Amino acid sequence: MSQNRVSVELRRAYKLVNHGPTTLVSAAAGARQNVMAAAWVMALDFEPPKLAAVLAEDTYTRELAVASGELVINLPTVAQAALTYQLGSVSGRDVDKLREYGVSVSPGTKVGAPLVDGCVGWLECKLIREPHAEQAYDLFVCEVVAAWADPEVWTGSEWRFDDPAKRTIHHCAGGVFFATGERLTAPRA
Repeated sequence: MSQNRVSVELRRAYKLVNHGPTTLVSAAAGARQNVMAAAWVMALDFEPPKLAAVLAEDTYTRELAVASGELVINLPTVAQAALTYQLGSVSGRDVDKLREYGVSVSPGTKVGAPLVDGCVGWLECKLIREPHAEQAYDLFVCEVVAAWADPEVWTGSEWRFDDPAKRTIHHCAGGVFFATGERLTAPRA
């Protein structure tokens, strides 16, 4: 791996996406690779860890994920907001997004889909095929088979976004993002 990553226990993998960040979904089938932005990804279960991701029917990334049965959920940062918007604004059918936008990737450890370098979290996933949900709602269920985080912001069990450039982002619309905000801890009852 070209970036410093630490393994996240699979039973804690849900914590990587529980705060609702915008993601980059990468997929590969054969020699073809692509990455797209996706705002609708959420944790579903702990053991085995599962996610739900909305992948629109006409996206090239969905085509590759369905062909391979795998994908990676990558968590981009404030420093990657412009890149995230670009990757979500064009189709991989029209342009090789990895080359066009200079996206650096590393190979997955359990899946063929690439991990997008510069992100702060990565969830390698295998699809659990649910044809009705996929066709009716563009909703894909994924089992997390490996999870990674940037040790500068992941303590082993939770996020610590002390560096503002490494905060995850939340897309609202039209290229407007919010950064993950201030950490608050509620008092215990």
